[in-house]
Amino acid sequence: GECSSKCYNMFIIETVCVAWFSLEFILRFIQARSKLDFLRGPLNIIDAMAILPYYVSLVVTEEDQSFEHERPGGGKGYLDKLGLVLRILRALRILYVMRLARHSLGLQVLGLTVRRSTREFGLLLLFLCVAVTLFSPLVHLAESELTGTHDFSSIPASYWWAIISMTTVGYGDMVPRSIPGQVVALSSILSGILIMAFPATSIFHMFSRSYQELKMEHDRLFKEECADAAAAAATGGMQEVGGEDEEESPQSEHQGKTKEQSMESLALLGKSGEAAGTNNHSLPAAAF
Repeated sequence: GECSSKCYNMFIIETVCVAWFSLEFILRFIQARSKLDFLRGPLNIIDAMAILPYYVSLVVTEEDQSFEHERPGGGKGYLDKLGLVLRILRALRILYVMRLARHSLGLQVLGLTVRRSTREFGLLLLFLCVAVTLFSPLVHLAESELTGTHDFSSIPASYWWAIISMTTVGYGDMVPRSIPGQVVALSSILSGILIMAFPATSIFHMFSRSYQELKMEHDRLFKEECADAAAAAATGGMQEVGGEDEEESPQSEHQGKTKEQSMESLALLGKSGEAAGTNNHSLPAAAF
């Protein structure tokens, strides 16, 4: 009932992580355009289910301590139920791993493939259920009725053996001993291989198509972000150049005016020089 130093350090790390995730969740909720669509999102639901157990565990722990102080001898059944709920909620913290789907292309492809291949998975489960209901009574009949062994005690108990055999797992906890039972087992294994192989091709093509689509979408978004960044940088450079031109425009006007005045003065000097030259030729030397 006491928290060791290692437990306390883990609690501090978890508190920091949950605080960061809570802040991120709240900010994304505030910035969302549609709050209802945000709450309906599957990844957002997973985030909420991963964050809430921490706060619920704090409340339940405080309630447990208060009940222990008030009623030390009673209410253990209620406290046991609360402890079970607390352990289940703590186990839900493994959903933090699903947050990687926001940043992992592979997990996004897997989720998209499962969502698009619901019909194929439904057919797979249907075929599996039909085969299980077919081979379970046969192996029960072959083992219990013909040989008298007690491994296959009932038909529902034989369902486990049929599922394990058809999926080619083979735990070996229930094994047919008689020749008829082994023939039924061979038939169930071969049919399980065929049943598992039928929808696998369609699911594989759907996985490949989903991967190509998501990869093209990520590349397109990356190119758009690069183009937006380049456009923003070019716009900022043009604004700086425009500001410098505006600052230098009075100086350029002043320089233009001075150039015009100097040209006019040079023209007047030239005209006066021409007039002086003509006058030198026309006036006599005694005039000076």
